[in-house]
Amino acid sequence: MRPIWVVDDDHSIRWVLQKAISREGIPCEIFSSAAEVLERLETEVPQVLVSDIRMPGQSGLTLLSKVRELQPDLPVIIMTAYSDLDSAVSAFQGGAFEYLPKPFDIEKAVELILRAVRESQTEEFIEEADSSAPEILGQAPAMQEVFRAIGRLSQSNVTVLITGESGAGKELVARALHRHSPRASKPFIALNTAAIPKDLLESELFGHERGSFTGAQAQRQGRFEQAEGGTLFLDEIGDMPAELQTRLLRVLSDGHFYRVGGQQPIKANVRVIAATHQNLDERVKLGMFREDLYHRLNVIRLRLPPLRERQEDIPILAKHFLNVSARELGTETKRLSDSAIRIISEFPFPGNVRQLENVCRWITVMAPAQLVEARDLPPELKAFQSGGAHAQEKMAGNSPSPNLWLAEGSSVLPATGTPASQSSSGMSAGKYPVDTASTDAFSNPSVLVGSASWLELLFIEAEKALESGQPDVMDALTAQFETTMIQAALKATHGKRIEAAQRLGIGRNTITRKIQDLNIDVKDID
Repeated sequence: MRPIWVVDDDHSIRWVLQKAISREGIPCEIFSSAAEVLERLETEVPQVLVSDIRMPGQSGLTLLSKVRELQPDLPVIIMTAYSDLDSAVSAFQGGAFEYLPKPFDIEKAVELILRAVRESQTEEFIEEADSSAPEILGQAPAMQEVFRAIGRLSQSNVTVLITGESGAGKELVARALHRHSPRASKPFIALNTAAIPKDLLESELFGHERGSFTGAQAQRQGRFEQAEGGTLFLDEIGDMPAELQTRLLRVLSDGHFYRVGGQQPIKANVRVIAATHQNLDERVKLGMFREDLYHRLNVIRLRLPPLRERQEDIPILAKHFLNVSARELGTETKRLSDSAIRIISEFPFPGNVRQLENVCRWITVMAPAQLVEARDLPPELKAFQSGGAHAQEKMAGNSPSPNLWLAEGSSVLPATGTPASQSSSGMSAGKYPVDTASTDAFSNPSVLVGSASWLELLFIEAEKALESGQPDVMDALTAQFETTMIQAALKATHGKRIEAAQRLGIGRNTITRKIQDLNIDVKDID
């Protein structure tokens, strides 16, 4: 394994970091100046470079700039005792992996270095060429139906009504319909009827003559004229005022319209594609939308599925949006780890594709590393992850199932055959009593038999404790659960607390405090 390089003019900092990094089983070499590092870079490349920002001779920022030229993929962590805004901004603008202000917690610093090591070991990402990206992405069956419909309509000028939730991508479908139609060489004009004030919408659609109203100092073309020979996309058609619905109906039926204040009819050679997130059938019943206009628009209806109905498309959409965001911002493209992809794929995205695009922009700007872990995701996604099943039900707008925790008729028995209600309990020397039978079941699935899961066992244990009048049931069972999780993580990492905390998604100070509070014996864990 390639070593970590640490450069700092302070001997004590170099010594402490070298010892801490070496304890993690990673070789570490130390340097006292940027010149030494640059000379060594001619023949070797480290796994990660950790550099002070202010040193005699060349500064850490100068070193960072030169390293980015020589080894653009090398993660560089900048340290400084002068933690100010300008230093932080300069470090990140220079391409630093992370910014570490002094004085720092040594274990926190090692945790950051280990993360940079993992980043440097990830497979290099090759960005796809812009030309290879399709106009609409989707592999889900529901999207394939949309693609087939676009194909069938490719030689038609028929009016289309696109329905779907806000942010689902209705305008993209409209543009695809235009691009694959006989009108593709003519203009595509889009107008969101809900975004234009009622008093101005008529002029926006049909134009106006000079002097037709106060402020009309010149003749102006409306969207129908601008789209001549091409396609006019009317988004959020369900919000159109009633009087304009009448005028639109006349255009669709007669093929002519008048500018505001005009006397001469103008022929409209325009294909109309409308879209709405509302239930037009219901609005017609309520008298809020003209039935005759509805039938004029509803010649061909395309339903665009919400993102939660096409979750298999989320990874490829996220990859695409991360590429786009990186190009727009002039940065390297971020990559999602398996854990981050899993969380994003399970998130219900009430804002649909538009929300996913915004999440990818947030990640491009705010995620500290090229490889994006679960902890780097936006707060709403992390809250969804930590909330578990109840948060998922809430985000989806559903009520939790009463059988969420305990399957009807399931039986839970320890491996010995003793009913769970008769399992022996022991007291640890820690803050809370720990039921050894329960913790064994948490950590060893073979303890459970039949169709039972550890969640079902948890339900039964909680029910038993509550019925018996045991005090502080939540604290006691939480302590049992946390003890098992920490023991499992320490075993998986051979006793390395920092890595165990990372794997659990908690802080280094948190795991240390819980080991003490729960009196967890770590001597025999390796």
